[in-house]
Amino acid sequence: MRAGAFLYPWDVVGDPDAAARLAGLGIQQVTLASAYHSTRALTPRHPRHRIVTARHAAVLYPPDPARWAGRALRPATQDWTAGPDPFGTAARALADAGLEVHTWVVLAHNSRLGAAHPSAVVRNAYGDPYPWAPCIARPEVREYLVDLAAEAAVRPGARGTELESCGWYGLAHLHAHDKTAGVVLSGAAQYLMSVCFCTVCAAGYTRLGLPAREVRAAVVRALEPHWAGARPAPADRAGEWAAVEEQLGAEPAGVLRTWRDGAAAALRRQAVGAVRQAAAEGFRVLLHADPAAHRCGADAGADPAGALAVADGVVLPCTGDAAARAAVLGPFAARPAGAGEAVVAANFTVVSGLGGSPGSLAADAAHAASLGANALRLYHAGLASDRDLAAVRDGLREIGDTSGTGPAC
Repeated sequence: MRAGAFLYPWDVVGDPDAAARLAGLGIQQVTLASAYHSTRALTPRHPRHRIVTARHAAVLYPPDPARWAGRALRPATQDWTAGPDPFGTAARALADAGLEVHTWVVLAHNSRLGAAHPSAVVRNAYGDPYPWAPCIARPEVREYLVDLAAEAAVRPGARGTELESCGWYGLAHLHAHDKTAGVVLSGAAQYLMSVCFCTVCAAGYTRLGLPAREVRAAVVRALEPHWAGARPAPADRAGEWAAVEEQLGAEPAGVLRTWRDGAAAALRRQAVGAVRQAAAEGFRVLLHADPAAHRCGADAGADPAGALAVADGVVLPCTGDAAARAAVLGPFAARPAGAGEAVVAANFTVVSGLGGSPGSLAADAAHAASLGANALRLYHAGLASDRDLAAVRDGLREIGDTSGTGPAC
């Protein structure tokens, strides 16, 4: 199992000690952001700052003018990290410290794009737009995301990439002064609030045999009891889709599943294909994913067979208890036929302030390995405190001592 950590370029640029400090953790790889969404990030060890505010989604390298000339949808550039190519600057420093660099590319999560192009975003059953969530069924959005994947993934010095939000984004989204927690929504309700009714999706439902107005009405009816507080959240994720079918009805649920799964599969296939076409042989392409195909977000839902048929592997959210970890890893650990030596990376939050448990890394990694994981991802080396990083270092050393294969476990 190779161990890798997530990082932002601003964690390295301007800090001459950052790369060596990271290499000293015992990791072999850094997954370095090259295209990222807006964020406000802590930098606990940087000699020049403690907070970086990335005001909008942007690429962290100079985009190719020829690729984007004359196009309405195009990536924005940034001005919060010094230099024209902060990704490249950070990547070179990390490589000089002996770390393998992979790109971290965020796709269908972009509030700036949605604000500038409101027709291109997900619209829920009530007509509300989600500016942070480009609708991946729209041809113009898919074309943009596929080209962004190819450009942002294949940066000089990168040996592979990890594509985040390569699928549907929905309701769940951290927002400034968020006030959406007043009604507790189950996993089924989260899905229903994430279904898109833009003009393209509405036409798609109709072509599948059910008028969009009937699908919309079914979704609104299914959500009404949630607003009254009458539907408690199910105890486990396994029952989410069954709850959707029960609340929505078999026919509308089937139409939504067919349309949305098809759009997500097309984006995965085209984005990964574009990256492979742009990259040299041996460049590895991983997807941040969730085995529940109906789920939305950074770890976009993808059936295991479909994901591993196009990509070299997956990065799976494994922070939480043992049962939750098993539910995520189990479907991918079976290694569908044709997956070969697929990477199944268990992603653990190692920032205590974000709910992580860096002190239990060795035990959690061992459990993930028993469930079929063959790699580790640690979120996030730049955000973690010194104490958290010390726990990571100790955990990786313990894993190496136990396995006899060194700190990569």
